[in-house]
Amino acid sequence: MTDQTAKLFEELVELNYQLYNSLFLTLPLDAVEQTGTLLPLMAEACERGLTQGDDPRQIIGDFFEQHRDHFTQDEQVQFLFKIIQYVERQVVLVDALEDAAYSRIHHIEEKSSLMRLTERAEDEGRTEKLAQLLKNFGVRVVLTAHPTQFYPGQVLAIISDLSAAIGDARIAEVRDLLQQLGNTPFFKKQKPTPYDEAVLLTWYLGNILYPAIGDIVDPLAARYPESINNNSELISIGFWPGGDRDGNPFVTTDTTLRVAARLRRTVLQCYHQDLRALKRRLSFQDVYELLDRLEKRIRDELVEKADREDITLSDMMAALEEAETLIVKRYQSMYLEPLRSFRRKLTLFGFHFASIDIRQDSRVITGAMESIAEHYQGLLPDDFAMLTEQEQVDALFQCRRDEPIDASQFDDPVVRDTIESFDVIRRIQASNGERGAHRYIISNCRGPVDVARVLALFRLCGWVDNPISVDIVPLFETVNDLRQGGQSMTSLYQNEYYQRHLEQRKKRQTVMLGFSDGTKDGGYLMANWAIYSAKETITGVSRDAGVEVVFFDGRGGPPARGGGDAYLFYAAHGKNIESNQIQMTVQGQTISSHYGIKVAASHNLGQLMTAGLENNLVDRADRELDDLQRNLIRDLAERSYDKYEAFKQHELFMPYLEEMSVLKYYAMANIGSRPSKRGGGGALKFEDLRAIPFVGSWSQLKQNVPGFYGLGTALKAQEEFGRLDACLDLYQRSRFFRALISNSMQSMSKTNFELTRYMENDPRFGEFWQDIYQEYLLSKEMVLKVAGQDELLQDNARSRLSIRLREQVVLPLLTIQQYALIRIRECREQDDQKRLEVYEKMVVRTLFGNINAARNSA
Repeated sequence: MTDQTAKLFEELVELNYQLYNSLFLTLPLDAVEQTGTLLPLMAEACERGLTQGDDPRQIIGDFFEQHRDHFTQDEQVQFLFKIIQYVERQVVLVDALEDAAYSRIHHIEEKSSLMRLTERAEDEGRTEKLAQLLKNFGVRVVLTAHPTQFYPGQVLAIISDLSAAIGDARIAEVRDLLQQLGNTPFFKKQKPTPYDEAVLLTWYLGNILYPAIGDIVDPLAARYPESINNNSELISIGFWPGGDRDGNPFVTTDTTLRVAARLRRTVLQCYHQDLRALKRRLSFQDVYELLDRLEKRIRDELVEKADREDITLSDMMAALEEAETLIVKRYQSMYLEPLRSFRRKLTLFGFHFASIDIRQDSRVITGAMESIAEHYQGLLPDDFAMLTEQEQVDALFQCRRDEPIDASQFDDPVVRDTIESFDVIRRIQASNGERGAHRYIISNCRGPVDVARVLALFRLCGWVDNPISVDIVPLFETVNDLRQGGQSMTSLYQNEYYQRHLEQRKKRQTVMLGFSDGTKDGGYLMANWAIYSAKETITGVSRDAGVEVVFFDGRGGPPARGGGDAYLFYAAHGKNIESNQIQMTVQGQTISSHYGIKVAASHNLGQLMTAGLENNLVDRADRELDDLQRNLIRDLAERSYDKYEAFKQHELFMPYLEEMSVLKYYAMANIGSRPSKRGGGGALKFEDLRAIPFVGSWSQLKQNVPGFYGLGTALKAQEEFGRLDACLDLYQRSRFFRALISNSMQSMSKTNFELTRYMENDPRFGEFWQDIYQEYLLSKEMVLKVAGQDELLQDNARSRLSIRLREQVVLPLLTIQQYALIRIRECREQDDQKRLEVYEKMVVRTLFGNINAARNSA
């Protein structure tokens, strides 16, 4: 299969890239000395120069001397900006080619993984067990606005059209689209608002996910109608834009309400379109009239007709049920399945389409509660801060007021918004249904007191003694918080008040686990092991308490932030980890690569469902860890953590990132509404770093530290102790360990230390760079030994070849970025402010293409 995949990739992507790229480079897109024809020469110069050990400044200088020695400095700068623009669009071409070839490269046959699972269950006599699982099983992907891809909406549309034209070999149309692409701006002059981010993501909801989910569910319903038709959680979408307040002061209650209205409107547009199609076939007497009335009522709301009565979900369900009865009784069940398919979408998407999660940092929540307690004397004991944890929890659970807190009494806008956010959930539930907003996520959650504060605030901010129809979701992120997760949940489960709350929430508790910040805090191996261990521990205490725990994974795009192959990750969960629900965040390039086209969305959602159902359906030895394996992974994680922690505590760690990487330039790029770090101004602290710019900065350096650092040292120690065979055996027998190694290989495949080898001679940072490089060499050596491979990702041709092509395409961009960073340091020494601003702009512009090219990190 690997050889076949490699052949297909070379034929459908690499060869076509050469063909279409040669066409693209000859298009008349600029007047700067035929930039397109010079780009291949620039790419060749970069590759040759780095191989020879030249620094980027020398490479760029030699290029101009050889090919355009008459350029002034200003003309050189102008030319480099043009190169950046060309490379950005070459990346789009690769995206479109991979999308066009998606089905063949991923070997998607007529039968999906889900259908093959149902057939296997039938052959093995597990049909009834699978039917029972499907009644309550669910997959939720949560779309976030985290800035890990920078394509504006008009570029996404071109990618879609370009993929279709390439797939049909319409050469003339491809040429026109490439020219359109060349004249379409990529750079955003202003930061998007949270509402802008929401609007962009609703495009995926209406155009991709709505039809794709229908395509997944309908064949399952044909086999298991009773299980599927009434399961509203089988596949659902979550939504963070407009609700995620953590570190984003631009998200307000007004934003949240606008996003909720936009989501309702978008799903109604989908329903309206489907009803029009149904009417063309269900033209039967009385049935047509029922559907026509529904369509007109939806249309009245969409056009905001003044005297309308907004339609409700129960109205639609009742009409569809009546229509179905008529079709069965009078019309020989003609076109019954399209009607039932529409009903299933209504069951899954309701009037909310996607559930808005409200998220806030525990420190902000604490500050709001303290402001309230100070303003309204007597709500909490005067000595609250001196009480034990259990006493604080009890005091918060007993906190009451007959009248809701008045947010206008507080001057601090963050406190006001925090208070108002609790009531806004009620308002969204009234308009979009309970699923419109039913989770409050506590970032940086340190334990039961943080959960108790949120419940207290719900009572104080409008819910009073009414049942709280919201799940309180602790988010454990640091290694220490992950280790304490089981103890924290045990304390909550034992609390009588919290038990009553869980009774109202179907005895189900959602717990979120943060890969991004976990990796930033503890390094790659420890973060993954700490999360795996936390899941096992929390599963155990939840089952003991009679509570079904749902794990919500905060996964980023690259493996260093919990990304990588999602199927491999979830298929590695053993029976000690609850997996009746699979929930994870998707963002940036993960959305575009996994859910950007319908075939990809259907494939990847189906893979997630298959992984979860398999875990519950069949026992497999390679999903379980015995005591020896567990002890080995724990030892590896601890050794890796010690190595990473020492590295993180190095006095040059933060200066290296600030002075030698693009870290500070994330804040200058208009790529997302959220600030690039927590906290206000002042000196940059490690704890204030956002995971995205942290991991992204290492990625732009092509060093990818968070994806491997410490792994080589840990494995080498086992070899020195004579236990390498145990590691090899672990790799063969454990899906979890294989997934860890595979994802780390993906990170290492995207390194290029030749790009920054010039830093080896830096008087301040030379030894620091060398330490990173040596750990990389050691990690690469050891993972290849453990996996029995001769090259990284030898067993994954699709990822290996995609990475190779993309890294080749962006090499000029990376070289220009390092060139600009070197120039910036020179300008600072010479106090040349004018040139400094030009080269800083150049760095920011290179951010875009480099990150977009990492699409295959998802």
